Amino acid sequence: MSDAAVELVEAAASPELLAPFDEQTGFDVAAGRRRLFALRRTQAGTLVGSAVLGRGALDLHVEPEFRARGFGGAAAARLLELAGDEPLGAWSHEDHPAAQALATRFGFARTRELLQLRLPRLDGFEARPATAAIGAFRPGADDAEWLALNARVFAWHPEQGAMTAEDLAQRMAEPWFRADDFLVARDASGTMTGYNWLKIEPGADEGEIYVIGVAPEEAGKGLGRTLMEAGLARLRERGCTAAELFVEGDNERGIRLYRSLGFVDRARHVQYTR
Repeated sequence: MSDAAVELVEAAASPELLAPFDEQTGFDVAAGRRRLFALRRTQAGTLVGSAVLGRGALDLHVEPEFRARGFGGAAAARLLELAGDEPLGAWSHEDHPAAQALATRFGFARTRELLQLRLPRLDGFEARPATAAIGAFRPGADDAEWLALNARVFAWHPEQGAMTAEDLAQRMAEPWFRADDFLVARDASGTMTGYNWLKIEPGADEGEIYVIGVAPEEAGKGLGRTLMEAGLARLRERGCTAAELFVEGDNERGIRLYRSLGFVDRARHVQYTR
């Protein structure tokens, strides 16, 4: 038996096993939509990592001290056996060279990039008169309208555009959620035209532009910049000293806006697909 052999042990959701993965993965595991595995070294039973499989996606993490020893390859082979022939996507966070090698080995192609950008200082962002009426999201009253607008804004996006009422409720139940950090723009008739949802983890001094969107018919009129400036001013008011966001690598308009506001590269994440 190879020293790098691993066993996949299906496990219940736990902070230890889910820590390496993103928020949505944790939600999916908790709801039973995807399967969580502990990766254990066959010979010694030592925990070497964790993995999540299901809904056309594979997430695999090997603890740093066990990398470059064959455990990732062994685990990937077993996970792909379980997945069968279904189309599958897998993310490589920070475009790790080991992930590139595994992708090539198992026939995955590079198909998507996600940029993680950071604004190092919020000093210059003061609340200023907005060119649109911006107020706080109203849980319950605004849910359906926001979901409909979000689906239109992100009709092209495989995750964000598919958000459901259950997904929204899960996020509103999180410790970080505050309705007054969820900024909503409305036109003169009261119709929702855009939003900037902010996320500040309890005790954090860095906030996140969690998701920002503008109705397609309002695109190019400056509402995105207005919402960004309002969001950054709100983060500063809440005591944050820096901000981050994630943006698709091919979203040229969004990237230009964020860079014009002072955001710089923090990391690059890559999705591979077979």
